[in-house]
Amino acid sequence: MTARERQETEKSAQAGIGEAIRTRSKKVSRNPQRTHAAILEAATEEFAAHGFGGARVDAIAARAQTNKRMLYHYFGDKEGLYLAVLEATYAAIRNAEKHLDLARRDPEEGMRELALFTWRHFLAHPEFLSLLVTENLHQAHYLQRSDRVLEMHSHFIDELSDVLRRGEAAGVFRSAVDPVSVYLTIAALGFFYLSNRHTLSTIFARKLTSPDALNAWGEHIVEVTLASIRA
Repeated sequence: MTARERQETEKSAQAGIGEAIRTRSKKVSRNPQRTHAAILEAATEEFAAHGFGGARVDAIAARAQTNKRMLYHYFGDKEGLYLAVLEATYAAIRNAEKHLDLARRDPEEGMRELALFTWRHFLAHPEFLSLLVTENLHQAHYLQRSDRVLEMHSHFIDELSDVLRRGEAAGVFRSAVDPVSVYLTIAALGFFYLSNRHTLSTIFARKLTSPDALNAWGEHIVEVTLASIRA
């Protein structure tokens, strides 16, 4: 094959790739719900990987196989998109918690399941922890704009309060336990472990990321949580 033939072949291949991308973009743009979801998913990955300042709108559009015009159409601007990502990540964990059906569970069993669920959610969604770090670096500047986040957490605390009240009435939990403190205990034990797992593994010469270590820490979270509220 001559040099010219190779060049023509490469041009043809590149044109085919470009056409395929344009075709996928057209298909996405014809489905508003799919486009919205694709942008949100791409933005979650970008913000989790690079933070708010390092994330690029062009990169998000490319990941979502759409264009910046569609991104601005659905979310307004980069800040609006970032807030939408934060709300979606919080909504994901709060909605998943509903399947625990805490209102119908034995209080002690309910607390155990909530602690394990939170730990496993952190393990399965490292992007959630990355976004939390980013937003705390901004001192919750963007999250404070969200009424939706406040509402969903208010419902969650109400449900947790009910579990604690029922446990108190049954004589298994202490009286007047603060539900926010209980949740902070659960979340802190999981968040610190995962956020520092590499440095902690190094300084203690222990593989904290092994399946056995992760399972053992989940049980430790349960025991610490229950011990802190038992009568």
